[in-house]
Order: sequence, then C-alpha cells, then structure tokens
Amino acid sequence: MLLFPRWKMLIVLLVCAYAALAALPNLLSEQTLKRFPSFLPNQAAPLGLDLRGGSHLLLQLDFDAYLREHMANLRDSLRVELRKARVGYTGLKAEGASVTVAIRPETVREDVSLREIFERVDPNLSVEEGGNQYQLTYTPPKMREMRAHLLQQSIEIVNRRVNETGTKEPIIQRQGDDRIVVQVPGLQNPAELKALLGKTAKMNFHLVNETITPAQIAAGAMPQGTRLAAMDASAARSEGQGVPRLPIYSDVALSGELLTNASASFQEGMPVVEFTFNALGARKFGEITQANIGRRFAVLLDNKVITAPVIRSAILGGRGIIEGNFTVESANELAVLLRAGALPAPLTIIEERSVGPSLGQDSIDAGTLAVITGTGLVVLFMFLSYGLFGLFANIALMMNLVLILAALSLLQATLTLPGIAGIVLTMGMAVDANVLIYERIRDEIRLGRTPAASIEYGFKAAFVTIFDSNLTTLIAAALLYYFGSGAVKGFAVTLSIGILASMFTAIMLTRLMIYSWARWARPKALPI
Repeated sequence: MLLFPRWKMLIVLLVCAYAALAALPNLLSEQTLKRFPSFLPNQAAPLGLDLRGGSHLLLQLDFDAYLREHMANLRDSLRVELRKARVGYTGLKAEGASVTVAIRPETVREDVSLREIFERVDPNLSVEEGGNQYQLTYTPPKMREMRAHLLQQSIEIVNRRVNETGTKEPIIQRQGDDRIVVQVPGLQNPAELKALLGKTAKMNFHLVNETITPAQIAAGAMPQGTRLAAMDASAARSEGQGVPRLPIYSDVALSGELLTNASASFQEGMPVVEFTFNALGARKFGEITQANIGRRFAVLLDNKVITAPVIRSAILGGRGIIEGNFTVESANELAVLLRAGALPAPLTIIEERSVGPSLGQDSIDAGTLAVITGTGLVVLFMFLSYGLFGLFANIALMMNLVLILAALSLLQATLTLPGIAGIVLTMGMAVDANVLIYERIRDEIRLGRTPAASIEYGFKAAFVTIFDSNLTTLIAAALLYYFGSGAVKGFAVTLSIGILASMFTAIMLTRLMIYSWARWARPKALPI
C-alpha cells in the first residue's frame, strides 16, 4: 500500500527542479542573465505588445501594382518572342490583368505556332482568341495562387527587415488575403518602423565586370555601363579583406521577380543553396549561363551584393545551386533572402498605433495583482477546507505557476495580457483535481477504510474524472488556438500549459507529498 517507485519519485523531483531553473530568469535582470552558465536555461518569457509597449502596424499588399508591373514584363517578353519568330503584330499593350495583341495573319508561317510562342512567355497564361485578336490572362485560381505566394514572400521580407532592428520577438502574421499585421514590442516610435518597411526589397542578377582592376575600384573610376555595388558583410569576407565593393554591369541581366523558390541543401556533404526560376526566368538564365561560363554572376538584394558565384557551366531547366563557404545556418539564411526578394510589391500602411511602456507596465501590474489575489484566495480556501492536505495542494499550486513560467520561457511563447488571464484562470482550475481527490478520500474514510487505503483508492478513483474534465478543456483550448488569432491564441497557449501543469502537480507531485507524509507519520486518522 502507498507505493511510489523511486524512479517515478526521481522524475517528479527532476522535473520540478528543472522547471524552477527555467522559470528563474523571469525574476532576474538581463545583466544577471548574461553571467549565467551557457548550459543553464537563461531566457525569460518574452512579453507581448500590450505588456512591454511597442508599435503596431497593419499593412496592405498592393497586388494590383505588382500585377501591372508583371503584365508589363510579359508584354515586353511577348514583343521579343514575336520579333524572333518574325510574326507581325499591332496594338500590343498591357492593360490591368491582361496583355492584348493583334496578329497580322499574313506574317504567320506554317512552321510558326502562336500557342508555342505564348507558352514560351509563360505556360500558365490563358489565351482567349477572337479573330486576329489575342488576350493573355491568368485564370482566377492562378491569380489566387499568385496573390498567396506574393503575400508569403512579403511576410518574409517584413520579418527580415524588422529583425534587423535588433528588437526581440516581433509578431508578424497574415490577416485575410492581402494584409500583414506587424507588432514590434519595445519599439516606441512607429515612424522608425514605417521608414523601415517603406523600402521594397528588390533582387536582381548582374554580371560582374572582370576587366576592372583593384586600383580602379579604389579610385571609384568606372567606365560607362559599369557601377560599383556595395557588398554585405558575409559576401565581403568571402571576397577577401579590403573588397567592400564589386564592379558590376549596370544593366540587369535577370530580374529576381522570375525566381520562384530557393532552399538550403547539401552537395558532397557541403551546404549549398538551390534555386528555381519560372519558365521565362529559366530560359533567360540558361541563355546567360551558356554565354558567360567562367564569369561571376552577382546576386543583389536591396542594391547590395549578397553573393557572386562563378558560372561553371550552362544551367538549363531553371534550376541551379550557389556554392560557397556556407554553414547550415548561412545557407538557410541566404535561401530565405532569395525567397524574400523574389516577388516584391508595395505595402501600404492602413493602420498604425503605439503602446507606451507606462501603459504596458500598468497591464503588468494589474495582471500581477490579479494573479496574486486569485492565488491567495485559492490558497486560503484550500488550507481552511483541508488543513494539512490543503497545504500540500498549495505547494503543488505554487509549483504549477513555476511550471507555466518555465514552459513559456523554454518555448519562448510571447506572454500577453490575455495570457495572464489564462494563468489566473488556471490558478483557480488547478486545485479542482485536488478537491476531487480529497473529497473522494473523505468518501473512502466514511466507508470505513484505513487511512492508507483511503488515500490509495482516493487517487485511483478520482483519476478518470480528472483526466476527462481536463481533456475536454484541452480540446476547447486547441480549438481556440486553431481558429483564433493574436490575443485569443495567447490565452489558449497559457490555458493549455496550465492544464497540463495542473494535472502533473495534482496527480504526481501532490501524490508524492501525501504518500511520503503518510509513510513517515503512519497516522491513525487523516487530518482532512
């Protein structure tokens, strides 16, 4: 009777000890945390915008502007293809979401297929024919796919730019079909964020002018058609010390708009970056690499060279790799940069607001007071109702709070005001399991069982009820997280963590304390 295996006891104690270490950084200053040994948890739970203060922006993607530019590029590509095929045309223009052209039928030879010409421009285009008039458009599903892809790329651009401010834990998420929510805790001036996001990440590919000497670079004397492009830190290191700029041809060889994907991979055990162009980009990329073997091809993002690999062979099919002195992290970073710059589009700020640190501190103070008051009342109730057993439940309640803080810190889940509300709710719910167990123990005593048997049967009989009640609450929390957004998700996260922590403390920790006390004291009657 009242057996609690040593291995199970050791697990409970280790979990509680590690949780205390993980929760400790929330009570210490940043200077103290910097002196922590690296093997110990040293991250506090990040505070959300409503607690820390900061800036909030709602951005809208200007898909129409992107579409106009994209259709203009298709118009130019179609003009080139028709001239190559020596097909006469009139009225070639891009209007809105379509390109229209009138073909002169007498110039269309038997060996020329207009359909093949249109597919070379973009195989995803839908062609409507009316006499000699052709209209090139995208189908509604393809338009939705383009919009979703563009929005995701824009989110990556925004995320990279906001992270460059050094601000921790920005919240950047999609809202609807064409909007992005940006919340930056700790940034009190929205003007800084607006200026940062006002720039559009533009990526282009340029051939490097290999005839320029280091002396010319140092003097800044560039011939016509060549300019010096600044290199980012990693690219400059790969080129060698004292090479902060690279001479490139001014004309854009290939636009990053044509890039569809990039990902980190491995080749011969070394990290590389794989990239993919769309049909038009693949054809242009193949022609450029075929004609420039042995030359360097610079990739510019925001007018800075991020890499300049040597073209070793013709790359056909629109797929290639970038080799370099990459680590896994730097390869992933470069892949993100390439993806982020693939489809630039204007972002319009349609809502902005800021939360001052004083208001955030007021929220923290109010939330702290709510947690202390709620916990204090629960502690008082349990002690008055169950005496010594209530004290055991109160110790478990304190550990429950420690487990929640530890989980938030380890997961780096942002703590918001609704999250504090979830903690307060959890504090009240955490003793539910103890109440069920204690009342069942009282029932067993009334039935005439011994103290040891009452404790044993009390825990066993109450387990199913505790499990079912907490499972239903977890299901509700999961649905809140799945369908909710922002503050609702924060509430769901803390509620879920609190439920799991309360089950652990009630079923395992409280049981360990009561079993240990009963085996030591061997009471003839239970003080409950």
